[in-house]
Amino acid sequence: MLRSLAFILALTLAASAVQADTRADIAKKFPGATAEDVQPAPVPGLFELRRGGDIAYVTPDGRYALTGDLYDLGSNRNLTETRRRDLRKEMLAAVPDSQTLVFSPKDPKYTISVFTDVDCGYCRKLHSQIAEYNRLGVRVRYLFYPRTGPDTESWHKAESVWCSADRNDALTRAKRGETVKAKPCSPTPVAKDYRLGEELGVQGTPSIVLANGEMLPGYVPPAMLVDHLKTVGR
Repeated sequence: MLRSLAFILALTLAASAVQADTRADIAKKFPGATAEDVQPAPVPGLFELRRGGDIAYVTPDGRYALTGDLYDLGSNRNLTETRRRDLRKEMLAAVPDSQTLVFSPKDPKYTISVFTDVDCGYCRKLHSQIAEYNRLGVRVRYLFYPRTGPDTESWHKAESVWCSADRNDALTRAKRGETVKAKPCSPTPVAKDYRLGEELGVQGTPSIVLANGEMLPGYVPPAMLVDHLKTVGR
C-alpha cells in the first residue's frame, strides 16, 4: 500500500515538473511573459496565457493561440470572464487607497473603482452625482485614465489635480471645467493608473470596476448602479 502511494506521488511530482517546464517554454515565446502567466486551461490540452488583465489560450508548443471567451455550456458560465474578473480584483487590490482619490460615505456598503478622465463628459456627469452615490452607500475610488494619453492637456490636468493641497476638491473643480493650478510634484499616480487601465482593457471612461471584478464600461446612474450592486454583493 505504501509503495503504491509512493509511486503515485512520484508520478504526480513528475507530471508537475513536466507541466512547469511546459509553462516556462510557452512563456519564452511571448515577450514579457513569465511561467506564472501560464496556467493549465479548463480545456485539456490547452494552456491559459495571462496578458495583463486579459486571457488567451495557447497550445503546449506555443505555436497556436486562441482569443475570445470560453464557455462551459453545461453550466452556461463564461469561464474567461470569470478569470478576467479575478485578475481585475487582484490588480486593483494592489493599488492602495493612498494612490487613488476616494469619495466615501461614513459607513459604505459598496466600493467601486472608477477610471476617470477630467475632460470626459460622462465622467463629469458621474462626478456631479457623487453625493448621491455616497448617500446610497457607494464608496468611489478614482483612478486617472486620460483618454488622450501621455503629455496631453487632459494628462496635465490630472497631474495638477493630484498635486493640489486638497485633491478631492481639485478634482471636483476640474470636472466643473475650472482651471486647477498646482506646483508640479513627483511622483504622481497618473502614469501607473493609465498603464493599469490599459492592462485591464479600459477602452473608454468612465469605466467602473466592482468589488467582484466586473467591469461596467460607461456611466451608470446612482440608483441603477446600487440595484445592480445589490445583486452581486459588496
